[in-house]
Amino acid sequence: MPETFTSATNGPDDDAPFRSRLSFDLDVDICVVGAGLAGLTVALEAARLGASVAVLEGRHVGWNASGHQLGTVMPGYSLPIGDLIERVGLDDARELWALSKEGADYVRAAATEEAISGIALSEGALEVSNVDAGETLISRLQMLSEDFETEVEGWQIDRVRDQLGTGRYFHGIYYPRAFQIDGRKYIHGLAAQARRAGARIFEDTPVVSIDPSGIRKRIVTPSARLRASHIVLAGNVHLGAPLRRLSETLLPVWRYAAVTEPLGERLGEVIAFRGSVTDSDGIDHFRIVDGDRLMWASPETTWEARPHRFGPAIQRRIATVFPKLGKVAISDVFGGAVGVTVHGMPQIGQLRKGLWVASGFGRQGLNTSAMAGQVIARSILWGEDRWKLFSPFELVWAGGATGRAAGHLIGLWGRGHSAAAGALARYREGARARERVREARLAEANRQAGTRPPHRPPPGAPRPVRPQPLRPAEAQDGGMPAMAPQESMTSHESEKIRDGSV
Repeated sequence: MPETFTSATNGPDDDAPFRSRLSFDLDVDICVVGAGLAGLTVALEAARLGASVAVLEGRHVGWNASGHQLGTVMPGYSLPIGDLIERVGLDDARELWALSKEGADYVRAAATEEAISGIALSEGALEVSNVDAGETLISRLQMLSEDFETEVEGWQIDRVRDQLGTGRYFHGIYYPRAFQIDGRKYIHGLAAQARRAGARIFEDTPVVSIDPSGIRKRIVTPSARLRASHIVLAGNVHLGAPLRRLSETLLPVWRYAAVTEPLGERLGEVIAFRGSVTDSDGIDHFRIVDGDRLMWASPETTWEARPHRFGPAIQRRIATVFPKLGKVAISDVFGGAVGVTVHGMPQIGQLRKGLWVASGFGRQGLNTSAMAGQVIARSILWGEDRWKLFSPFELVWAGGATGRAAGHLIGLWGRGHSAAAGALARYREGARARERVREARLAEANRQAGTRPPHRPPPGAPRPVRPQPLRPAEAQDGGMPAMAPQESMTSHESEKIRDGSV
């Protein structure tokens, strides 16, 4: 008989630990594989709509990237907005963007202090440019504001540098409706809400095999079997052998971040902005936490390593970007693997009848995982079809080991290109500043000497003809040209002179 938990009264006790292994056979409406952000959102929304839900997690809630992220929530996707329009057209791009905004609104509604104690919500996000991109900034602001109805502000260079005490950044785009939360608090708060709604979460329960055929799909675990009308694959690159076809469409990327020791008042003197900051090249992502600590994500690899190895690299990066902070002490380093898709969009939709996917959220943001959970739960239970907006972004093989190597080389090239472009932009800015100083000094020297600065014709104007020096004969006659000698007259003119007619 299927076990159904649809309310807090007949569901599991709120104080019971998550860490319980599935040890008995179970029938449910929906089985979610993976207790990350997307999987738990599917479970929460489906349970709220009255479905019986079981979540199977091979390790524990939020053990990977879902529990190790900086907590920034803002609209958009990893795929640049111009590429998104080119791929699906303006109308569908606007609908996809609206979905991403819904995801951000969902997180804001769920991540309140009343619902999740200690969530530490702060407002605002700033995307800064590593190069002088004023014209690009204006066109993007117009597109976001007019075509995609997103509240944004353009920040000039002076304002960016007033808020961030560094000369490495130029213009910025400020998202006042974006916000930050404690990511670890959120993932566990989401699990608690899903459990209170009636979803059952089983940790330490890896999936051995899946049979998606038939009306009732079958899932086998090491200690029990489960049947469900719908299966949602909400795992990452660790889905394993039963779901290898799906996991191989994701390029595994490990991202590492660190939290500094308390820096006191000097942090506020250098960084006045209290929201999150990302650079336009996607290399650095940082924000202030706990009042006077700096949380910073930078290194990215296509292989797994111990997080503490990247502490010195993050330490050097902070000193490079903010030399006034100097060498800061690192208190904690953490990391996790994300699955990055080839096309840069998340994988959301139905693979076959009753088999759903919500994956590929690497470099996407919290809003996309929330939106995916909401879309899939409503598609299963209400028959919505908004998931079809993601149909153009099919499952594409990520290349296996060759793809990892290529991804690593592309990442190195991208970071090197970004560093070179940034260095060139800062050099040009410095050269312009030095030229202005030189001209100001010259003007001041001319003013003190009582002379006017030399007139310089505009570029391309014809230069005045310099007068030629006088010939000796011209100099003797006072500068007038000498008359031609008589013998140079014609014979006709000579006869006129003799006759007196001239």
